Parts: sequence; structure tokens; C-alpha cells
Amino acid sequence: MINYLQIENLSKSFGEDVLFSDVTFTLHKDQKLALIAKNGTGKSTLLNIISGKDIPDSGKITFRKDIKVSYLEQIPFFVLEDNIIDHIFRSSDNISNIIKRYQQAIILGDSDLIQKASEEMDLAEAWDYEHKIIEILDKLKISNFNQQIKTLSGGEKRRLALAAALIEKADVLILDEPTNHLDLQMIDWLEKYLKSEKISLLMVTHDRYFLDIVCDEIVEIDMKKSFLYKGNYQYYIEKRAARYSQMQTEIEKANNLYKKELDWMRRMPQARSTKAKYRIENFYKIEEKANISIDEENQNIDIKTSRLGKKVLDIYDISKSFENKILIKSFSYKFGRKEKIGIVGPNGSGKSTFLNIITGNILPDKGTIEKGSTVVFGYYTQGGLVFDNEKRMIDIIKDISEFIPVGKNSNMSAAQFLEYFQFDREKHYSYVSKLSGGERKRLYLMTVLMRNPNFLILDEPTNDFDIQTLNVLEEYLKNFDGNVLIVSHDRYFMDKLVDSLFVIEDGGNIFNFPGNYYDYIQYKSLQDKEIRQLEKKQKEIKEEKKPQKKKFGFNEQREFDNLEKELKELEERKSNIEISLNSGELVENELIKISEEYAQISKIIDKKEMRWLELSELKD
Repeated sequence: MINYLQIENLSKSFGEDVLFSDVTFTLHKDQKLALIAKNGTGKSTLLNIISGKDIPDSGKITFRKDIKVSYLEQIPFFVLEDNIIDHIFRSSDNISNIIKRYQQAIILGDSDLIQKASEEMDLAEAWDYEHKIIEILDKLKISNFNQQIKTLSGGEKRRLALAAALIEKADVLILDEPTNHLDLQMIDWLEKYLKSEKISLLMVTHDRYFLDIVCDEIVEIDMKKSFLYKGNYQYYIEKRAARYSQMQTEIEKANNLYKKELDWMRRMPQARSTKAKYRIENFYKIEEKANISIDEENQNIDIKTSRLGKKVLDIYDISKSFENKILIKSFSYKFGRKEKIGIVGPNGSGKSTFLNIITGNILPDKGTIEKGSTVVFGYYTQGGLVFDNEKRMIDIIKDISEFIPVGKNSNMSAAQFLEYFQFDREKHYSYVSKLSGGERKRLYLMTVLMRNPNFLILDEPTNDFDIQTLNVLEEYLKNFDGNVLIVSHDRYFMDKLVDSLFVIEDGGNIFNFPGNYYDYIQYKSLQDKEIRQLEKKQKEIKEEKKPQKKKFGFNEQREFDNLEKELKELEERKSNIEISLNSGELVENELIKISEEYAQISKIIDKKEMRWLELSELKD
């Protein structure tokens, strides 16, 4: 296999905080590799180092000669005054500039510029590449090329950065969380696109379905080291469990040996022979191995929720529009106790608006919502809570509560709660300013969960979360003794949790589907198939009902021959009249008379030509 990228013994620290050490792996031609690690352990830092935006403490990065790299950063850089077309075609290669000039000509509507740019496109054979660009932009819902970047929302900027990364004609594509801010239809398209493209891919993602379909190898950074798994996500789960089982056995053996060696060390012989010195050095190695902690089993906690009465939430005929766009149309629903419902729909279809109406942050245009007297909302929004950067993480939790009630008559300390949500004890006193984006969101989610809600409303809770955190959150929500309403583009997450869906369609219609996302996709696929079969059948029936083609017989042939003769004579007469009209020799009365004849002949010719065409088709 051809190596495109070789990573050897890469290490990186910030002060005393070691992110990773001796990371080693290879990316081959056309290979698709995923990078997995907990938030805060250096995934984005590693990608920045590989792409040349950061430097390692030690190690070596080798790209194959003349390899072009395209990189989607977690926080992409934009020149805010630029418009979309400037950012898309930021590449300096000749074809990109030719396509940019062609698109600018179309925006201006200048026919001369369009003609000139089209000729350039022909010479450069750039039409196929331009078609690919238009497809990518269309699928990511980017249409107004002249729009300034500073006017875009955060999600629109993220999609623009992804489009620009895909459009670059790169040999190696590096993507940091490419599915963030994409709706389910976009994710479905992107996974098919990446799977089919002949490109080497290195990707950080938490979307387990996406990872499973697109990638064929996985590199995990765990305990600051790298581990390679030659398979998809399901393979990784199995082999990782086997690795941990083996490590646990080795640690137990080291513990037993450690106890014996510790006893020897305490009796420390006075004579320091070479053999004794070797044994002392070996003791510290055994001690280090014996103290390794790989316990990832999370206790099943049952955080106490406020009591939920019989009446939960009743929605009566609500509607909502913004700028003449109908987002919600005459929707009604009565929530039962402990329902877990997902919300799906394209970006901009009104999912967040729907949640804000339910929580009372936005009023509907019509309709009413009646909340049960015992309902306590816990609302996780996309914007998130703004923390004081100078506060320590554990103080953020303690400000809400020193202890979190769990189970029957038991409590969990703030530190234990942080550990449950994958914050190592050594990080508890870290300042908020030092946390990664994913860690901040995880901390924000904790502040929502620990306020004793009985109706959780989660708007894209999986963005920027690592896979380990998602597993913890899924387990927590499965055991949550209340209602859950979730907007998420993570299909795996949705499938594990929800019992039914609210599907938002064009025109603001919302219908309740009794099943999870996988069930809905299967249903839609079957429905689309039935529609196609019905359309095919209707077409066949229509074809059968078409009148039979009339036979071209002797009479039709005679008429056809006569028409050809008559049309020839009429065209000759018409031509002679045109000569007379243009001669300038006709007096006024003659001019009027011959003009009337010309008009009459023209009508006769038109009528006879139509009949000739009918007979010609019949003859064929």
C-alpha cells in the first residue's frame, strides 16, 4: 500500500498536562481512518499538528511528496468581509480561478462575461469539476454566493467551511467533527459521498453510524497512547473490550507482585548489590503498572427527579410563522408520563422554535399550551450557558449543589458527579478558560441535569461530545424517570433512546411517528417505493389509454404528396410577391392588393405545413 501520511512517536504537552505521547499510525492511499478519544485529550490538537497549524513536542510527521491536504478545523477561520464565493474558491489553482470567474459572471448576469468565462471553462475542461462543486453546495444548502460571511449564522459558517474543504482537490482530507450543524439528510448525503470518493480521509467524529459506514480503521488515543483497530466501529467496540480485559489481567498480576516487592522494599537490605539495585528499579516499574486505572464502568445512577403528576403537557392547535414561512401548522399533542420523543426535520424547519414555544420562551401565533403543575423543565439549548472563565469547574457544580440526590436516601458529591460524566479528578480544579469546547458543553449539560427536572428538553446535546460521554449520557437518559424531548442529528443516539418521533415536514406539518429514527427511515423507504410503483402503474395505465396511432394509408399518402406539390407552388408565389414588394415600382393600389395576397398566402402555407407535419409523424 502507498503511504500518504506517516505519524511517528508524536507527543504534546501543555505545561505538566500531557495530552498524548508516542502516537504512531499510518494513513494509506484511499484509506479512511477515524480518530477517537475523550474530550480534552488532544484530538483537535493532534489534527492541528498534522496540518501544520501547531508543533509537537517530539515526533515526526511525513507526507508523501506533492500531496495536497484539505483541513476542516473545529473552529474554521473566515475573512468576515468576504462573500461566499471568495471563501469557496480561495484556492490559487488555475481551475478554481476559472470556475470562480464563471460563477461571478453568472451572478453579474453579464452575457459577454458569461460567454468569455464559458470558453475558458471549455478550454480547461472544468465543467465536471464545476458540476461537482454545485452538487456539494446544493446538498449543504449553500445558494447565495454573493452573501457576506459576516451575515451567516454559526451553522451556515460551519457548512460553508465543510463545503470549501470538500471542494479542494485534495489527496488527504482531514475533518474535525464534519457532521456538526448538519441535518439528517445532509449527513446521509455526506456519508455516501465520503464512502464513494477516492480520497485518503482522517476524521474526528462522534457520530457512530457515520463512523461505522465511512471508516475502515480507527485510531484511539487512550491513557495518552495510541491504539490501532483495523475495522469499523463495531469491530473497535469488540477489540477494545478484549484489550481492556487483557490489561485488567496484567494489572492484577502486577498488583500481586507489587505486594511481594513492597514487603521486600520495606525490609530494605543494607547491602546494595547490583542485583538489589536492579530489583529496586524494577519495583517502581511494577508499582506504575499496578496503579494504572482502567475502570470505565459507570455506576447506574438514578438522580432524583421532581414528582411528575398525571397531567404533563397538553398542546392545542398551535401554529407559528416567521417572515411568511410556516414553521408549525395546527399541531396538537398530549404528552403522557415518561415519554421519550425525538424531533427530526431539515435545518431551518423550526425544531428549536418548537422547543422554545413548549418552554414558553416564544409565544405561538395561535393555539395554547397547558403545562402540568408539577412539571419542571430542564432545557439544554444550543447556545449554552455562559460560564465565568475565572471559576474552577468543581465550583460551578458546587454553586448549584454540594451534593446530588441519587437513588434512595443516598447522595453523590460534586466530585463524584464530575467523574461520572468523564471528568478525571485531576481536572476538577481546572479553570473554565482551560476547558475544550466539548468539555464546556459537558459541564453545561451537567448543570441542567442536576437541577432536579422531570421534563428534559435537549436541543442538539450530542454536538462536540466524545463517544464515551455519549455512552454515559445515553445510560443516564435511559434511566431518567421523567419525560425527554430531544433534537439531535445523531441517529445512533436517537435510536437508543426515543420511543417515537415528531417529524417536521415542509409547510409546518408535524406528525407523530411510532418508532425510532431507523424505523422511520425504513418506513420512508417503503413509502417512497410504494409511491414509485404507483406512479409507474399510473403511467402504464395512461399509456394504455392513449388513442391508437392512425394507420398511414393510400388516402393519406395521396394527400401528403399533393401537399408537398402545393407548398412548393405557394412558396414560389410568395417569393415572387416579396420581389415585387421590394422593387419599389408598385403604385399604391397595386401595393395594397399584393400585400393582402401575401398575407393570405402566408396563412394558407402555415395551415398546410401543420397538416404536412401531422402526416409526416403518422408516416414515421
